[in-house]
Amino acid sequence: MNSAIEIKICGLTDPDQAAACAAAGVDAIGFVFHPSSPRRVTPLHAREMASVLPGNVARIGVFVDHAARDIRSIAETAGLTAVQLHGAAAQAAGPELMAAGLPVIFVLRQADTLADDARRLPPGAGVLVECGRGSLPGGNGVAWEWGRAAALAGLRPFAIAGGITPDNVCAALACARASAVDLSSSVESAPGRKDPARVIRLVAAVRSLKPDWPVRPVFSRKAIPA
Repeated sequence: MNSAIEIKICGLTDPDQAAACAAAGVDAIGFVFHPSSPRRVTPLHAREMASVLPGNVARIGVFVDHAARDIRSIAETAGLTAVQLHGAAAQAAGPELMAAGLPVIFVLRQADTLADDARRLPPGAGVLVECGRGSLPGGNGVAWEWGRAAALAGLRPFAIAGGITPDNVCAALACARASAVDLSSSVESAPGRKDPARVIRLVAAVRSLKPDWPVRPVFSRKAIPA
């Protein structure tokens, strides 16, 4: 059984901090392209940050209601290894992006229909489950009943986001039986500015966890040919 739970730190805005997160042992870095986000970066800025990352760290682009051709263009410019899709328009582009060979993570909101929603996604897609509340797409730092996501454990590899901190990450992962975790605001000193000490604490906590459930890649998934 693979026990390597993946850690993604999202909303990076500084190359030195991206490099520090990688050095701390995270598995993926997220770059936000949503215009309304205080963590928004341009494709060229994301490319600068991506260039300092080692090859084993996934570079994830976060998109909200972007068209497929725009996502593909940004992914190429920024050097992304996968895209995370929020919003109906961006998610509608998912099958086209996957057919073009780009790994896709679909974002679902915790709900009574979560398992059915996941079954409707294209085979080979990754899943991120978030709280579904807040003013912006993403976890919004809002805690929720992470155990509700456990319905997906036998269906797809998935990550969880929302209200997760270095102090509660192990409990969140265990009750959700998740394969990965995605954090932003809880490891920040200000929007887009990560606190290295918090990131190090987070990584140490996750690496101390010995999951008794199957763990599979979410953010480092390879594209499956159409």
